[in-house]
Amino acid sequence: MREAEIKNYEKLNELAEQGGIVIFGSGADKNIPTGEIRQAFAVESKIYNRSFENLSVNESVSIYEKVIAPLAPETVMIHIGEADLTIFAENPTEFDNKYLELIKSIKEQNNKSRIAVVSLKNYESDPKIAEMNKHLKYVADSEKCEYGDISARKVWNPKASMDAASFVYSIGFVHPLKNKRPLYDLVKMLFCYEA
Repeated sequence: MREAEIKNYEKLNELAEQGGIVIFGSGADKNIPTGEIRQAFAVESKIYNRSFENLSVNESVSIYEKVIAPLAPETVMIHIGEADLTIFAENPTEFDNKYLELIKSIKEQNNKSRIAVVSLKNYESDPKIAEMNKHLKYVADSEKCEYGDISARKVWNPKASMDAASFVYSIGFVHPLKNKRPLYDLVKMLFCYEA
């Protein structure tokens, strides 16, 4: 199954432009409606979703090198960990080391790429997820990456954000949100659109 997903993304990469924003996630991330979000928030950068079913941090480096590195992304949003809760409970240090290895690999492939580590949603206040999120924040901080905390339900008004983006565009900024949009705004748009 994993090989079929990889081959599909490799074919899509032939059509893709380099330098965009790439979501590297797991599970439900596969269904993020990137086209609609990009249009609704007037994000000019290309957004590519390269998420996999049950992606583990253990296989993330090899998949990154096959599927995402060829895109030479300007921004990588890592949302991995959901499939690793058991591994994390058994050996959190190994989990941290695998995450650090992934970030190191991304930096070696493209040292100008912005990297965001996105927490797991924890709307039910699960202590295992809360502990993993602490580790993800530590990893992000230690590697000087952005940390996108989506663990708790937050009041966010997507409509107001869309209206603000539309206003900026309408007053004459032809390229208002090109590439350097704050990563936390991108995290909210891409991972909390249904909130």
